[in-house]
Amino acid sequence: MTGALASPAASHAAEADTDMSLVKQVQAGEVSAYDKLVVKYRERLYAVVYNLTGNREDANDLAQEAFIKAFRSIHLFRGKSSFFTWLYRIAVNNTLTHLKRNRMRRFLSLEKVDEEVHSSDILEKLTARNRSDKPALMHELQEKLNEALQKLSLKHRTVVVLFEIEGLSHQEIAEITKTSEGTVRSRLHYAKQQLQASLKEYLEQ
Repeated sequence: MTGALASPAASHAAEADTDMSLVKQVQAGEVSAYDKLVVKYRERLYAVVYNLTGNREDANDLAQEAFIKAFRSIHLFRGKSSFFTWLYRIAVNNTLTHLKRNRMRRFLSLEKVDEEVHSSDILEKLTARNRSDKPALMHELQEKLNEALQKLSLKHRTVVVLFEIEGLSHQEIAEITKTSEGTVRSRLHYAKQQLQASLKEYLEQ
């Protein structure tokens, strides 16, 4: 072994510095630098928007809108948060506005739930039971989970998506949603209680 791996904090700091350098290039008129930011974050941005809308076509349109809005406002970006957090905030707010305006479609597609199901601690807890009947249980659970998630308010659903599926920290979610970490924890706690209540029969098996 010749050298240690960079810590997560150091990696994040290096990533933020790289992004800030690109942002400054864009602000100085070098528009092509923005393409590098788009390439870097388009998949992650698409994923979070898709998890909120459950619709691939909408996710493509909304993610593109978010990049366009970010580009138009990039002269205002001062680096008080990371570019990633700033971009996420634009995308999440844009998506929530869209969902409120259109009064909601499906939140998560069954296909996406199947892809993400292993990342959720709630789902891990649920699927830890009855492993011999796992395929049947998973199918039924996916449907029940969709129903349960759609019963949550948008603000609670957003926190669940960003924390459970996107893996963001409480601090990052607070920055994106413009709330405190305490509010994020409170919403997450409430949302999990609601999900657990809705899925009670599975938890007790």
